[in-house]
Amino acid sequence: MPQKVEFTTRDGVRIAGILYHGHPGGPAALLLHMMPAAKESWDEFAGLLLGAGFTVLAIDLRGHGESRRAADGRRLDYELFDDRDHMDKIHDVEAAADWLREEGFAADRLAVVGASIGANLAIAYAAAHPEVPAAAALSPGLDYRGVTTPDKVSRLAADQSLFLAASSEDELSFRTDRELVRLKPDAVVREYVNAGHGTGMFAARPDLMAELVGWLSEKTA
Repeated sequence: MPQKVEFTTRDGVRIAGILYHGHPGGPAALLLHMMPAAKESWDEFAGLLLGAGFTVLAIDLRGHGESRRAADGRRLDYELFDDRDHMDKIHDVEAAADWLREEGFAADRLAVVGASIGANLAIAYAAAHPEVPAAAALSPGLDYRGVTTPDKVSRLAADQSLFLAASSEDELSFRTDRELVRLKPDAVVREYVNAGHGTGMFAARPDLMAELVGWLSEKTA
């Protein structure tokens, strides 16, 4: 059964997550939602990862879902955030990955998967942690509220793997994927038509979920 967990970022924000327990000693996946979604938007995908042997942690980024309390007691609301606040969401990702590591999951078997701004954050985390083997980005942008990707993709290690997906009517993300693959030619790129944005693509293209689970399994083996 999924388990609710909580941990605190280095700047004092309480982050809520859902943990799906997989095989002990197996790979782990950290899932980062898009705006205005929350951790539950990954439920179906998390179930598929669980079936493939992953332990999965989906978190509410600050200002979303159940991650609403700052260190000084203020209520956080992403709708009121400036770019600096959105950029600080990387602390949420760091805290979640640290929590998994403290629970015994090795960084070299951790995959980070994100949608929209979560996609940018997934790339940013992987770029700062060359031991992480794989990042997957659903509908990334070149710059979502100050969270940029070209500079981060340029810093990915040669042996780090990147999966990109976007739909053609989502012009920003579609152009972003084509720009990012120029910077990392070995990235896997999936282009769709009328498939939506972020985790919304899973409903339109269930084959994307199946392919991504297989890719993540291969890259964290």
